[in-house]
Amino acid sequence: MPTTTTVPADPAVGGHHAHGWRIVAALAVTSTVGYGALYYAYAVLLRPMAVALGASTTAVTGALTASVLAGAVMAIPVGRWLDHHGGRALMTAGSITATALLVAWSQVHSIAQLYAVMIGIGITGAMVLYQPAFAVIVSWFTPDRRATALLAVTIVAGFASTIFMPLTGLLAEHLGWRGALLVLAVIHGVVTVPLHALTIRRRPSSATTARAGPTPPDPAQRRAVVKAAMRDARFWILAGTFIAQGAATSTMTVHLVGYLTNRGHPATFAATATGLLGLLSVTGRLILTGARRRLPITTIVAAVFATQAGAVLAMPLLAGTRTGAVITVVGFGLGFGITSLATPALLADRYGTTAYATIAGRLAAPVTIAKATAPLAAAILLHTAGGYPPLLAAVAVCCALAAVGIATRAKIPAPQPSTAHPCG
Repeated sequence: MPTTTTVPADPAVGGHHAHGWRIVAALAVTSTVGYGALYYAYAVLLRPMAVALGASTTAVTGALTASVLAGAVMAIPVGRWLDHHGGRALMTAGSITATALLVAWSQVHSIAQLYAVMIGIGITGAMVLYQPAFAVIVSWFTPDRRATALLAVTIVAGFASTIFMPLTGLLAEHLGWRGALLVLAVIHGVVTVPLHALTIRRRPSSATTARAGPTPPDPAQRRAVVKAAMRDARFWILAGTFIAQGAATSTMTVHLVGYLTNRGHPATFAATATGLLGLLSVTGRLILTGARRRLPITTIVAAVFATQAGAVLAMPLLAGTRTGAVITVVGFGLGFGITSLATPALLADRYGTTAYATIAGRLAAPVTIAKATAPLAAAILLHTAGGYPPLLAAVAVCCALAAVGIATRAKIPAPQPSTAHPCG
């Protein structure tokens, strides 16, 4: 694999800039509000929307799937834009457009209009949520401080569902689902637009010069870095790993409540146990950040994925009791948020920051598609197989494959080019 143009992350980039931490604080807030208003509110409003539009819940749920798929398609051009132009204009424009789309969402009167609005929200979500936020942070921070910065954003945003699902329910109860969306639009616009417009900046030119030489990386250099990554076996192993794990986690998110109720648990307990997944995603990120000081990140991630596989395999034996159900949910939930921190670390360490956003976008697209489509495939398997055991077996296999994949990636030696910078 040619790697002569790869520029590793330089320890001098952004480590001492106080403004970098202001960016982290801003992105933590905007990511929380963005995920809460653009994604988590949908589950709360699904049934009243279906009634108002005279559509089935399946048809209304499909609009969210279309939104996620649109975001996946948008990930690649967004990554390319971020590498060339930075995040300020993109995220500001995305915030303004998303706010307008929330207003439009409150005014839909047909299922076709809902799909159109949700596809637009999926596109703007790719412009304002984790992918651009992480790209901005990666460009600002040194490897030793980058993990802390990313952790801060993901911990805060990890509570988006905890904040916005109850808030949306309360607003819908008093104002109806249309009124709730109008209030969410106001919150989203007032918070995210000024924070993106006034806080997001490109890293100082002096840092760029120190890292890349006398001139910033040009488009040809970025293209060469991306081309090198696309020829790297480690990239494709990582993609397969995260596709498998993403499919498993999204499947369990959708079908875990049904499984627990099928085992005889009350619906309230099943929903509460499933709700632990959001809290556990934060726990998994904390474990990864703490453990990586002593262990390679691939070792930690592989162990967590293997734990997920074991927890799912144990569900038929343990989940019949409340204690057993909680134990298995905890074991599986530890892997929920771990990839959001592992991805920037693995990509930046190997390919540098020159074309980070473009490479991350190419990784995010297939992973997001897998997350969007896996629950539907699981529902088909559940229907044809006549029960949950085959579904759980499939999820466990995905987690096991992910564990093997990440461990295999770690064992593949980096190529030894004769010139310039190796991939990390």
